[in-house]
Amino acid sequence: MIILLIAISLLLDGILTNYLPFLPNSLSLFTPLLTITSLVFIYPFFRKQEKKFYLTLFIIGIIYDLFYTNLLFFHAVIFILLGLIIKWIYKNYEITPIRIILYICIIIISYELLVGSILYIFQIVPMTIEKILYKILHSIIINLIWGELLYFILKIYIKKTKRISLN
Repeated sequence: MIILLIAISLLLDGILTNYLPFLPNSLSLFTPLLTITSLVFIYPFFRKQEKKFYLTLFIIGIIYDLFYTNLLFFHAVIFILLGLIIKWIYKNYEITPIRIILYICIIIISYELLVGSILYIFQIVPMTIEKILYKILHSIIINLIWGELLYFILKIYIKKTKRISLN
């Protein structure tokens, strides 16, 4: 299930990135970060295997780097840091359809702030607060839709298999 979830997210990220404009001041309100959103939903599969969870995030990050950024290990490290936030959310808060919206917003904002900070610190590309805010605001809508869709799909899957729990 995890491999299918991540594979579909990576594929949709690539497809949507090709069809939705991503230039600053473009008319698109949809910047797909579906793989990052999907990371929120894989933690329950690894609840008792945290080393395996972080290893999986590292591998997904490397794959993401190879497909989209050409900065090897960049997203691998970012995804591990996001994994720490995701673990903290699952350990301290209940997962509900309404709260998942807040959690996805936290993950998207954290991702954009981490990436923007690293890009700014190492001067990889010129980065400003306005650009980071623009990216956050334009990635929230489509990722919330994807997150809610995944939440309900996983709820159905969990009811059928009873192997894991989102809470």
